[in-house]
Amino acid sequence: MPERKKIAAVVTAYFPRSHADVVVTKFMKGFPSDEGLRPPQVDLVSMYLDQVHERDVGVALAEEHGVPIFRSIPEAMKLGGKDLAVDGVLLIGEHGDYAWNEKEQHLYPRRYFFEQICGVCATAGRSVPVFSDKHLSYNWSDARWMYDRAKALDIPFMAGSSLPLAWRNPWMEYDLETPVTEAVSLAYGGLDAYGFHGLEALQCMVERRAGGETGIVAVQCLEGDAVWKAGDEGLWSRDLAAAALAHVEKKQSGAMAAHCEKPAVFLLEYADGLKAATLMLNGYLQGWAYAGRADGQVAGMEVFLPGDPHGHFSYLSLNIQEMFLTGRPQYPVERTLLISGALDALMDSRYRGHVRVETPHLNVAYRSYEKLPIRPVNPRPSGASLAPMRPEG
Repeated sequence: MPERKKIAAVVTAYFPRSHADVVVTKFMKGFPSDEGLRPPQVDLVSMYLDQVHERDVGVALAEEHGVPIFRSIPEAMKLGGKDLAVDGVLLIGEHGDYAWNEKEQHLYPRRYFFEQICGVCATAGRSVPVFSDKHLSYNWSDARWMYDRAKALDIPFMAGSSLPLAWRNPWMEYDLETPVTEAVSLAYGGLDAYGFHGLEALQCMVERRAGGETGIVAVQCLEGDAVWKAGDEGLWSRDLAAAALAHVEKKQSGAMAAHCEKPAVFLLEYADGLKAATLMLNGYLQGWAYAGRADGQVAGMEVFLPGDPHGHFSYLSLNIQEMFLTGRPQYPVERTLLISGALDALMDSRYRGHVRVETPHLNVAYRSYEKLPIRPVNPRPSGASLAPMRPEG
């Protein structure tokens, strides 16, 4: 039997239901899925923990599963020795006590962590696959640096949200080269943290349109009554929003405007003329959805995320594991590079008074995957996907 791949986890903070818990824990305990609890096919062999949270569970879990915690990222990747000794890295730079800037962006040290990971690979003369959770960075220059550095070192690189890998109801997936002309996604929560997920749910669909992805030329963030006015002016499609809402389970009855005290919308102008938007509807819904117009026809779906054990992270983790096993990313990291830059520009638009921001630097061109990533096929989770991994509390 071939030797199992050795994986290091580089984590900001590790407490119940943090991103470290819903990803890294599964690499120790297994991946709860609709098909049952899938055992890991790789071994988590080391961890770097930047902060010990007051409700930390990472230290105890590491001890329980025989995973040593090292004092630095290089030590975790070298297993305390002198040479690179792992075959992949989980970079979970989400949660923890880190500063916010004036644009309400959380300053997680993802580039700093990735720079050290790359440094170990560069000096070893050997690169290993890396998964970086959520957006690459809160600012474009760092996100672009991470992408370029991974390319220069030939690091198999994946990143992003779990939403593209969650349950879809009804099932909807565009064939490559579908003529999508307009699209909307629906989301809720904080504009930076959750807005990212809404944007990736949008991008994972529209990247499959005719001609592939060619980039975003301008963005604008609007809030309050300006959101509804923009809908009336056709800056985002009310019929697409209605098509997406039709499938959302957790929403208020009645009109959006009657329940959203502080709505927001992200308006995106693509280089090829695609018009798209992400609506942030706090107070009205607690779910996620997408709708698009292709060949003049409108179709929508709900993107469903269950609670504990957060099975959508199981499917994300299974795709990460597949990259560790094969050395090939399951989907293009360019998606997350583009959305990282778009979100940074949107937060800048908001900070500058909701102005339109031109984004010539977001000329990120790529083609979506041909082979489908690992995903659930049912409209709702079942089986082990619904079995809590630990008691509430």
